[in-house]
Amino acid sequence: MAWPRVRLVVTADDFGYCPRRDEGIVEAFLAGAVTSVSLLVNGAAAESAAELARRHQIPTGLHANLSEGRPVGSARHGASSLLSPEGFFLGKMGFREAVAAGDVALPQVREELEAQLGRFRELLGRNPTHVDGHQHVHVLPGVCQVFAEVLQAHGVRFTRLPLERGVGGCTWLEAPARAFACSVERDARAAVGPFSGRGLRRKVMDSKQPTLQGITVQSAAFSSSSGNLPELTPQEEPSPQSLPGCSLVRSRPLSLSPSASLGQGMGDAFQNCTQFRVVSMNEFENEGGVAGLHHVNA
Repeated sequence: MAWPRVRLVVTADDFGYCPRRDEGIVEAFLAGAVTSVSLLVNGAAAESAAELARRHQIPTGLHANLSEGRPVGSARHGASSLLSPEGFFLGKMGFREAVAAGDVALPQVREELEAQLGRFRELLGRNPTHVDGHQHVHVLPGVCQVFAEVLQAHGVRFTRLPLERGVGGCTWLEAPARAFACSVERDARAAVGPFSGRGLRRKVMDSKQPTLQGITVQSAAFSSSSGNLPELTPQEEPSPQSLPGCSLVRSRPLSLSPSASLGQGMGDAFQNCTQFRVVSMNEFENEGGVAGLHHVNA
C-alpha cells in the first residue's frame, strides 16, 4: 500500500543560543532540511538570530525558556521563585523539581512568558508563528495551563506537544535520558486537555530524542487523523514548505561547564558551541539513524 502524502514540518530549536549554532540552522533552512525555527529571546545571540530570520524570511516561533539563562521580565530585578540566588533560572531538572514541590509561583510564570512574547515582538516586529517550551517546560503540570491561557490571549494558535509513543522502549537511550523522555511524554499527554480547551493546535507527532551519536531529529511533525487535538491543515500550518524526503541536522556534543545544566547563564555556558552540518538521509542511516524514517513521503 502506498504511503499517504504528508506535510513535514521540521523546526530547529534554540535559535539565538550562539552565532555558530545559528549559522548551522540557517544553512539547514536554506538547504531545505529545516522549515522553521524557534527563537530563544534570552539567548546570547537573540538579536543577530532575529536579523537572520528577517533576512532569510524564516518562519519563526518563540522557544519560551524558563530553565536556562536569565529572565527578560521583571524577575531580573528582584527575588523570584523562578530563579536561583545568583539570578539564573533553575535548570532543566531544578525547574521541574520546583514545580513538583509547589515552589514555583504560577503568576511569575505568566509574567515571564508575557515578557518573552513582548521581547519576541520587539525583535521580529510580529507575533510568533508558534510557541513551544525550551526543554518542554510548557507541558509541566500547572505551567501548561498558564501557557494555554497566555497563548490564547495573544492569538497564538500553534504549539508542540512531545507525544513520544514507545519512547520507553528506546533502549539506545541511556537510562537517565529515557526516564526523562518518559516523564516528558506523560506530562505532554496530560497537557492535551488544557491546550485543546484553549483552542491551541499542535503538530501530531514530535520526535526530538538524541542518540548516543549526537544525532537529533528536530521536531518531525506529521499531519494525520490521529490525536485528540484539531489537526493542522496545509493552509493552517505555520511553515507550509514541503520537504523532499527527510534530512537531519547533526551536531558535535556541546562543551559545558559542570554547573551549566544547573542554571548557568546561556551566554557563559554555550560560547564553546556546536558546529552544524546538514546530512543526507543516506548518511544518517549509515551512521545508525532511526530505522523507518525513510518511509516518510513529502
